[in-house]
Amino acid sequence: MDLERGGGDDGGRGGGYPNAEKKDSWRAVVTLAYQSLGVVYGDLSTSPLYVYKNTFAEDIEHSETNEEIYGVLSFVFWTLTLVPLLKYVFIVLRADDNGEGGTFALYSLLCRHARVGFLPNGQLADEELSTYKKTDGGDAAPPSRGVAAASRVKRLLEKHQVLQLLLLILALIGTCMVIGDGVLTPAISVFSAISGLELSMSREQHKYVEVPIACAILVALFALQHYGTHRVGFLFAPIVVTWLVCISAIGVYNIFLWNPHVYQALSPYYMYKFLKKTQRGGWMSLGGILLCITGSEAMYADLGHFSQLSIQIAFTSMIYPSLILAYMGQAAYLSKHHFIESDYRIGFYVSVPEKIRWPVLAIAILAAVVGSQAVITGTFSIIKQCSALSCFPRVKIVHTSSKVHGQIYIPEINWMLMTLCLAVTVGFRDTKRMGNASGLAVITVMLVTTCLMSLVIVLCWHKSIFFAVCFILFFGSIEALYFSASLIKFLEGAWVPIALSFIFMIIMYVWHYGTLKKYEFDIQNKVSIDWLIGLSPNLGIVRVRGIGLIHTELVSGIPAIFSHFVTNLPAFHQVLVFLCIKSVPVPFVRPEERFLVGRIGPKEYRVYRCIARYGYRDVHKDDMEFEKDLVCSIAEFIRSSASHSGGTHESSEKDDDRMAVVGAGLRRLCEEEVELDDAAGPSNSREIQSPVVRKVRFVLPESPHMDSGEREELQELMEAREAGMAFILGHAEVKAKSGSGLIKRFVIDIGYDFLRRNCRGPAYAVSIPHASTLEVGMVYSV
Repeated sequence: MDLERGGGDDGGRGGGYPNAEKKDSWRAVVTLAYQSLGVVYGDLSTSPLYVYKNTFAEDIEHSETNEEIYGVLSFVFWTLTLVPLLKYVFIVLRADDNGEGGTFALYSLLCRHARVGFLPNGQLADEELSTYKKTDGGDAAPPSRGVAAASRVKRLLEKHQVLQLLLLILALIGTCMVIGDGVLTPAISVFSAISGLELSMSREQHKYVEVPIACAILVALFALQHYGTHRVGFLFAPIVVTWLVCISAIGVYNIFLWNPHVYQALSPYYMYKFLKKTQRGGWMSLGGILLCITGSEAMYADLGHFSQLSIQIAFTSMIYPSLILAYMGQAAYLSKHHFIESDYRIGFYVSVPEKIRWPVLAIAILAAVVGSQAVITGTFSIIKQCSALSCFPRVKIVHTSSKVHGQIYIPEINWMLMTLCLAVTVGFRDTKRMGNASGLAVITVMLVTTCLMSLVIVLCWHKSIFFAVCFILFFGSIEALYFSASLIKFLEGAWVPIALSFIFMIIMYVWHYGTLKKYEFDIQNKVSIDWLIGLSPNLGIVRVRGIGLIHTELVSGIPAIFSHFVTNLPAFHQVLVFLCIKSVPVPFVRPEERFLVGRIGPKEYRVYRCIARYGYRDVHKDDMEFEKDLVCSIAEFIRSSASHSGGTHESSEKDDDRMAVVGAGLRRLCEEEVELDDAAGPSNSREIQSPVVRKVRFVLPESPHMDSGEREELQELMEAREAGMAFILGHAEVKAKSGSGLIKRFVIDIGYDFLRRNCRGPAYAVSIPHASTLEVGMVYSV
């Protein structure tokens, strides 16, 4: 078994696709569970640093009794039990999208079970992808009542576009809050970890030391992101394990030393007594208690890196008991040390024995860095998913590991997160306001997950509406209580995630809206095949040597940009390929199902359409590999269309052409002769002295079963490839139609135009060399 679930020639996904397709050995599962400790649970395991500190900050008045302390412990225990354990471990983790998890995994599942996606580029062939399978929750044949309920909900969603828009906005809100959490979690984790310095220096000294040290650690953390977590990943799990053992041991020590009867506080009766006594102050303090479940969403979001069983084992056997012991130990200590209010603000470190305080401080800082690293990496992943599904401007994505597909680095987002994180740290300089901000971001993501899960229960699992209503009422009421307690502190820090989410929401929605309108313009102005067939030598059309690759968003028809190009320059290449790089609502596409190839017009025109399909977590290959796979897929299509025996299967598409999924024979017709340029220098050194220049020449193999027409077409394809490949891209100037409303003109002419000018161009997917690129300008009136 591939423990890292990566590598291979599959766009980065690896040999094992859905983790349910193979039975893992117990040894492999335990290994994955151990590895998940350092990736998934870094944030959740460091929450004891600041939960009590934020809960007892100002909202609860000092008391000589233990009712407040017991009440907080009871709330922490039941919150950890009901939300991470019951909701995520036993329910939400089952809603995986071919082994992947997260907000967009839920939205992807819903898009496949009901037509709620907005970009109209779906094809019947997409539904035949092996990863497009629809889940039933792992149960046997669903009851007819559940199917009927799913049909009613599906018809309701497909009928009302307003509901589809609300569903998209809900997914975007959850995504924006995850990005906001990527700003807030590193700040509060690192700041809380170094707060132990307060115990060894005066308040005046601490005031001038704490912020600079926190900022220095944060700058170092973000500066090291481009190296990738795989370089130091082997250190993550031992650090988290050491931290968990440390807080568990301290918890047990404090329980037996100070208050062995603290277990009585686990009774839910103490929650009632807490709220009855503290009333409004107790309700407001729930925003601090909420921080005990920060990082729970990572169990679902990082599901693709591990397996469902390994994450469940790690949480139930290590994380959950360690956290409970840590919180019980802090409560036991505080129950016998009724200090003045300011001492409560010291939080976790006040309950640590003085002899081991410095080692614990060092371990806490390391654990905080690990937890922050996981959140930052998760932010990179979700932005990549948004960009793949046309919900975020195109950005540069660097894959830092050739083995683990999820380890990526986005330079623009990294430095933006660092700037915002430093601004929050310097601006707040207080874990209470940071906690208010982080708590609102966390609980909003959980509420979004609960809402989307209720639809998944009906549409995907085919359960009755009653189960979905029970799910959303039970967990939604718990999360709504915490959400209200966090929202009431809007002016005390909770405005930060709202402001960040509002900004990212505008960016994402403007980009999605502009992309949709641009695609609709392409569809309305596409050229018919009759126009292409009508092109004759009498019009002065010249065919030049080489392959012309025309980048288009269309999956059918000829884009208007091509007619614009031919009208102004009546010449195109001897082989013409209309290339559409399309994202499909699945996490990954198998390499043998990547290309959908068809012919446009008569055979002698040598015009083809190629649709390269990628999932929202697929890795795009470099230009050399992509070009090679593209040419080989067209060659295989030529052979299969001639012999009617190749390819995997065919599917009839809209009006203009017949597309075929080119399968197992991708490399059979493409033998290579590879030459290395002598000027590249010696290649036996460990360090690359200069780039290696590869000269690839495709050779047509001899075959007695190949007829003359097929051989001639293949030979022309190979000769065109050797002559060179030119990329014809559209440089679109998108403008709102005359007579459009003020809001639409502002969104298109200012918002979308600004984002389009400042984001990566369409060449990002295949790393198109500039020397081979020809841009054709065109104005889109949408």
